Amino acid sequence: MRAPAAAHATGGQSPWSPAGREAAAAALITLREASVNYGPVQALREVNLTLHRGDRLALVGANGSGKTTLLRLLIGLLPHQGVRQLHPAGTDGRRPVTAMLFQRPFLLHLSVRYNLHLALWLAGVPAAERSERMADALARVGLLDLVDRSARALSGGQQQRLALARAWAVRPDILFLDEPTASLDPGAKREVEALIEAFGRDGLTLVMSSHNLGQVKRLASRVVYLDAGRLLADRSVDDFFHHDRLPPEAAQFLKGELPWH
Repeated sequence: MRAPAAAHATGGQSPWSPAGREAAAAALITLREASVNYGPVQALREVNLTLHRGDRLALVGANGSGKTTLLRLLIGLLPHQGVRQLHPAGTDGRRPVTAMLFQRPFLLHLSVRYNLHLALWLAGVPAAERSERMADALARVGLLDLVDRSARALSGGQQQRLALARAWAVRPDILFLDEPTASLDPGAKREVEALIEAFGRDGLTLVMSSHNLGQVKRLASRVVYLDAGRLLADRSVDDFFHHDRLPPEAAQFLKGELPWH
């Protein structure tokens, strides 16, 4: 979970409240002609993309297409060329609060309780609010009974649910997920997917990279297709999977026929 320096407890309107959902079309992040280079390798090429409040955006493409690079650029972790613009996330003009769920979450050698408390402290949540937020988050993911267990002693699925609780507890505007269920067994995968789906229904903006196209169909409302660092398609999930007029590379990808780069 990552809480940027600008992330802090915000008074006033919650982004998940009815009034917050009324602004669902508001832009949160805009990329204009954004490129990323790793030495001589151009990982992203002049990407134009706007993330809106309430989007459930899936990034798809073959290995090496630029999914993780785009995810990290949107979060703000990478130097780049072009423009990355953050838009106000509330009427007070604050920057969007973000959180990140990695494929393999990093958990400290501490109890479940203190993994949550530390995340809330780093996010600037006042001490008086931390215990209630921790309990709410652990109850949401079904781990409240394990509050005193070592986080490293949890199963893989429980650890991922703890990481989701840690991210959700800071009340982000945007939750970024990098292959969130790739290392989980089928039962744990269903549990984590159900939580992500519920967060999306609540109005939380989601950005997810995934190789699992069934998961994309279940969880996303919008799909971005990347090929060799280029953004070739940006469609609604229904349009992406059921429309004949996709770019040839995207159509080949859906058929499992994409050639090696």
